[in-house]
Amino acid sequence: MRKDVLLDVIELNAGYGGKPVLQGVDFQVREGEIVAVIGRNGVGKSTLMKTLIGLLSTDKGSINLDGASIDLLSAHKRARKGIGYVPQGRDVFPRMTVLENLLVGESIAGKSTPGKVDEIYRYFPILKERADQRAGTMSGGQQQQLAIGRVLMGDPSMILLDEPSEGIQPNIVQDIARIMVELNRETGVTVVFVEQNVDMIRAMAQRCYVMDKGRIVAELDREMLQDRDTIRRYLSV
Repeated sequence: MRKDVLLDVIELNAGYGGKPVLQGVDFQVREGEIVAVIGRNGVGKSTLMKTLIGLLSTDKGSINLDGASIDLLSAHKRARKGIGYVPQGRDVFPRMTVLENLLVGESIAGKSTPGKVDEIYRYFPILKERADQRAGTMSGGQQQQLAIGRVLMGDPSMILLDEPSEGIQPNIVQDIARIMVELNRETGVTVVFVEQNVDMIRAMAQRCYVMDKGRIVAELDREMLQDRDTIRRYLSV
């Protein structure tokens, strides 16, 4: 049975201070997919993520979630509609403990799910081990796991990940990729992620959109993603 479209982006235009960055972005993501958005630096990938979550306003075009427009919703209202966002650089609360960070994620979503902390600990055991540690004293990889765990506390239907491998040692990158695939398989959560790490793209993505100059210029299917050279070529478009 074909799954319904969860995210439908139509002719999306956005930018900074009147300067256009996204110039007619079109793509769709179906329920339960893991989809990568790739391309070289400066083509608009992070701008796309910020526009999807509502940190940047839409200049033209539309973002539809589960069949309804979310163009006029603020970022926190989009979070309560089921979009989780892990920004580039992780952005944990450094003076708070790991557990306190997780509970902030619960408050942002506006709902509490019994047993959710234990579920997050099952996927990310290091967070249980470091529950009372201040987040700012953790390694980059541990902070990334915390940032993802914090988003998961709100039980999102879709997670947006912006450069999840940035500044993280390779073995932790592979761990995070494996956990995200496991989460997707077990919970059905949809994942859209921006990435330039070839190994992470290949480990996680079921298909992939290529961006260049503020537009989607190509789509790669699962078979094409098996070829490292193909991905590298598109990363340098």
